[in-house]
Amino acid sequence: MTNKVDIDLAPLEGQNKDLPPHMVRFLAYLVGAVTFSIGLYTQFFDEELWWLIPVAIIYPILSHIATGFIRNKRPVSTNAVLLIVDACICGGAFVLMNFSAIPCLFLFLIASAGIMTLGGLRGWVACIAAMFFGCAFAMLIFGLPTVDYKIPNLLFISVVSITAVGYVTILSYFSFKQARSLLSAQKELEKKQSESTTLSRKLAKYLPPQVWGSIFSGQTDVKLQTQRKKLTVFFSDIKGFSEISEELQPEALTELLNSYFTEMSRIALKYGGTIDKFVGDAILIFFGDPTSRGHKQDAAACVSMAIEMRKRMKMLRQTWRQHGINKPLQVRMGINTGYCTVGNFGAETRMDYTIIGKEVNLASRLESVAQPDEILVAETTYNLIRDTVMCRDRGQINVKGFSKPVPIFEIVDLRKELGATQSFVECELDGFSMYVDIDKIRNYDKDRVIQALESASKRIKEKLIV
Repeated sequence: MTNKVDIDLAPLEGQNKDLPPHMVRFLAYLVGAVTFSIGLYTQFFDEELWWLIPVAIIYPILSHIATGFIRNKRPVSTNAVLLIVDACICGGAFVLMNFSAIPCLFLFLIASAGIMTLGGLRGWVACIAAMFFGCAFAMLIFGLPTVDYKIPNLLFISVVSITAVGYVTILSYFSFKQARSLLSAQKELEKKQSESTTLSRKLAKYLPPQVWGSIFSGQTDVKLQTQRKKLTVFFSDIKGFSEISEELQPEALTELLNSYFTEMSRIALKYGGTIDKFVGDAILIFFGDPTSRGHKQDAAACVSMAIEMRKRMKMLRQTWRQHGINKPLQVRMGINTGYCTVGNFGAETRMDYTIIGKEVNLASRLESVAQPDEILVAETTYNLIRDTVMCRDRGQINVKGFSKPVPIFEIVDLRKELGATQSFVECELDGFSMYVDIDKIRNYDKDRVIQALESASKRIKEKLIV
């Protein structure tokens, strides 16, 4: 489904000054009737052609009435068929006029002008072919005509010329009016499109860019529907925010929150996160919907985002301190990867694009048990990012909805950012696993650690010798 901003085109439709197709046909046949009438009056045509005059007047009316029902359903195809028939009749008239040059030329010009107005160039070409067919069919019925080379008198030429000029003038007038109305409609449409674009951009600020883009591109239906997808979910909040809100004036608190959300949102969008919602000082972001780069890449992007957010908070604290907020603001973050239900929840008249599930609850639980400036991840996320991110084992926690304790890990930093200052040493092989956090080792435990390492090294060497 493509969600488009509705534009009221009723005012534009009221400006349509186009001449209806049936009126163009009536005028063309009327010119033909006048041509035959003046031809009979001046004795340029044979008297037995008198019947062409009532036919030229009655046929367009009858054909319009007879095709009314079909035309209401298929106006374009019906008018095209009528044009083809009219062209055939015009070709037959050439035969009945014995291919007299001046009357045939006038009739051809009248027919061409009407056909070009209604059918365009392609319609004109098709109708020229139909004229040849009409000529051939008329010759089969009436026989081969004797080409008439005589020149009509001045009265015939004058009346037919005036009639033809009047017909072309009427068509030109309405074509001019149509062009002006189309130009006016185009300008009005461009104005409304500009207004709708501005409005859509404003409305887009209430939706994550990924969701807004998928809706307006037609990839996502705006209806109550959900699906199960493997997502990486991120929760964060500000430690001690309740106490801070009691100390600050509402205006200062609002400015602080807005600056915080602005910076965090910028980082989230940089890494492709879908910002679900802001609840007080908390932020819910997820990766993997509506677009995904793969479970591993989504988890890595989420953790990279969290690390950059933590670094950015250090800079924000300095900025806030300059504005009189001396109490340090510290964030806690929790990340989990698992299958969640994602989509539109709510009512047909009011929907919320969000995620639910126990994996979402686990991410929220990790955030609540994290220490200030700490990022905790569940084991599912750790297994996806362990190659590129340094983590500390933080043991296990009990979470409602999970039958077993959940292993959790603390994010230290990206391995590529640790460099020579890396305080971690780890190695994991079959039968061997080592994890050393030098910064966490206390001075009075250093000898015990060294003794354990030396003992393990000695036993391994002896084992290899044997």
